[in-house]
Amino acid sequence: MKVGDLPYTLLFLLPLALSYPLLKGRHNDTGTNLHSAPDPDYKVPGMADRCTDEGFGAITLDDKGVMHYFRGDSEWMGFQGPTCGINESWAGVTGPIDAAFRNYNEEKPQEHQRIYLFKGSQVWSFFEGNLVSGFPRPISQEFPGIPDDLDAAVECHRGECRTDSVIFFKDDTVYIYSYVEKPAVKQRHWAALGRCTAAVRWLERYYCFSGINFTRFDPVSGQVLSPRPLDTRDYFVRCPGRGHGHAARHNATLTAINNRCSNRSFEAFSSDDKSRIYAFRGGWYFRVDSNKDGWHAWPLNHTWTNLQGAVDAAFTHENRMYFIQGSQVIVYLSAQIYIPIAAYPKAIEEEWEVPGVTAVDAAFTCPHSSNLYLIRGNKLTQVDLVFRKRSGEDKTIIHEELDSAMCTTHGLYLFHGPSFYHYKDVEELLSSVKAPAPKGIGSYFLDC
Repeated sequence: MKVGDLPYTLLFLLPLALSYPLLKGRHNDTGTNLHSAPDPDYKVPGMADRCTDEGFGAITLDDKGVMHYFRGDSEWMGFQGPTCGINESWAGVTGPIDAAFRNYNEEKPQEHQRIYLFKGSQVWSFFEGNLVSGFPRPISQEFPGIPDDLDAAVECHRGECRTDSVIFFKDDTVYIYSYVEKPAVKQRHWAALGRCTAAVRWLERYYCFSGINFTRFDPVSGQVLSPRPLDTRDYFVRCPGRGHGHAARHNATLTAINNRCSNRSFEAFSSDDKSRIYAFRGGWYFRVDSNKDGWHAWPLNHTWTNLQGAVDAAFTHENRMYFIQGSQVIVYLSAQIYIPIAAYPKAIEEEWEVPGVTAVDAAFTCPHSSNLYLIRGNKLTQVDLVFRKRSGEDKTIIHEELDSAMCTTHGLYLFHGPSFYHYKDVEELLSSVKAPAPKGIGSYFLDC
C-alpha cells in the first residue's frame, strides 16, 4: 500500500523513529532519553504552544543530532521537547529566526557541522553549543550572493546535490550556494514547490515546510515528492490526539530486530562508494555512519525499491550495490538515489560463473579493488568482477561460522553474533592461524 511516493510503512514509521531512543544515555533527535524521562507536558502555562497551526519559522538538526524547531522567541527540541526561549540554547540570539541549517562541508573541517542561524541581515554560527568567534556577521559577507531576510535554508550533501552546498529560499526564488563551484550561487524557480517557511534534511530526505504543513522534495530539481502536504503535528512533533497511527505508536516498543542494541546478529554489513555504512537485520537497515541523524531502523524498501526480507550479503563496486538473497543477486545503481537494474535478480552461478555456489554466508569487496570475496563456512572464493568469474582456487580461513563481512579503508571486518574480528586486509586473514580478540558490534559501530 502506498501513498504516492511516500510508502505507507514510512509514514507509519516516521513518528516511531522520531520517538525512539537513539543514543544510549545521551540526548538525541527526540530531545530526551525516553528510557528514563516521562513524556513532558506539551504546553507550559504562559509559554508558546508547539501544537498550534502556526508552524515554525526555522528547523534544523544540531551537531549532536537533536532537531530544533523555532517560532518567534520560542524553541522546541525534538519530537516531544518542552517550550524554551531561543536564547537559552543560543547565546546572544533572540527570535524570530528566519532560517537555520547544520553545515556540511568536509573540505573545510573548521566549518563542518556548524549550526547557522539567520535573522534579517545577520547570521550566527555555533559549534558544540558555543558561538563561533567573529559572529554574528552580515549574511553578505559569510555567504556572498545570498539575500537578507531569508525564508528557509537547508544543507545539501555531495551525491545528493552536485556538490556540498546550501539551498536558500526567499519568496519565489531558490539560491543554490556551492562551496566549490563557480559561480558560487545559482538561482532557481521551483514553482511547484511553493514557498518554504522552513526546510530540513533528515535521513537523506529533504522537507519543505509551509506553515504547519510539509512536503518532501528533490534537492536537485525541486520536484515535489509528496502527493499532498502533510501536517507537521502528525509526523515531526508530538501533539495530543494527533499522529499518524497514533494508537499503534502509543503502544509500540522496540523489537530485537529493529533495536540496534539487542545483541542480535546482523546478516550483512556494507560500505558504499560514498562511505555510507549500512547494517542489515531481518528486512531492516541502520545507517551506521549517520548517528547525528539518529539511530533509526528502516525497512529495506525505504531506500532500495522492492527489496524486502533478510539479505545474506551486501557489497558495492563501481557505483553499484549488490545484495545476495539465497541463490539470487539483486543490483542497484547508486547515483543520487538507488535505482534497481531491470535485468536482476540473477542466480549467483550465472552472475559470476561460480558453479556450485548457490548461497553464501558473507561477501565483500575492498576499496579500489575489483576482487569480490564470497565466504561459505571456512572457504573463501575470489571472483574477478571485471571478467565476472572465479579467480584461482578456494582458500581456507580460520573462521568456520560468520554472519557477514565488510572491507573499508580501515581494514577487514568479520562479524559473528554480537562480535566482530578485525584484520588489516585479506592477506592477514589468510595467513592467520589464530583469530584476533573479538570486539562488540554494538559498542564499536552503534554506540550502544
